Amino acid sequence: MLLPYYTDDLTEAGCDEAGRGCLAGPVYAAAVVLPKDFRNELLTDSKQLTRKQRESLRPTIENEALTWAVASVSNTEIDEINILNASFRAMGRAIKNLAFTPQLLLIDGNRFKNESGIPHHCIVKGDSTYLSIAAASVLAKTYRDDFMENLHTKFPIYDWAKNKGYPTLKHRQAINIHGITPYHRLSFHFKGQLKLEF
Repeated sequence: MLLPYYTDDLTEAGCDEAGRGCLAGPVYAAAVVLPKDFRNELLTDSKQLTRKQRESLRPTIENEALTWAVASVSNTEIDEINILNASFRAMGRAIKNLAFTPQLLLIDGNRFKNESGIPHHCIVKGDSTYLSIAAASVLAKTYRDDFMENLHTKFPIYDWAKNKGYPTLKHRQAINIHGITPYHRLSFHFKGQLKLEF
């Protein structure tokens, strides 16, 4: 069972992102404020859950959270500011879109560029430690997956419905044969990617 909160007297928002290691599509982030008494034995890091589990948890999180928000940064923005800064920007947008301002941010990872003015703690493997970060990981992942599956209908040769833009063999082979789309991230040096041995 994950920890329900970092402090018992502050309103906390858990924050996480999805899609940092992808070759295509935006990076998504979510911020979630859960009630202090929220408990869920299934909820953990979205990467440890099946798709069915993530999809069943999403409405629970959305209905029971005190406030939540999801935001994204496009592939062209990623190319302009790099993926790490884009992840921070996506989190910042999600935090800004919350219905009220939390008193503390719990950030998954070891660093964060905080422009909100809200105190924060960076927590390595936070998505498998705190419920609010795990909830954010589920929202970020499911919303991004939905986006990539929708894109798949326009560009089926890249197999985005399955790989969600990650550098699978089929995705890299499709780039090798067909080139890239307007949704690919140019900052992931494709020249190098195309030279990979298949």
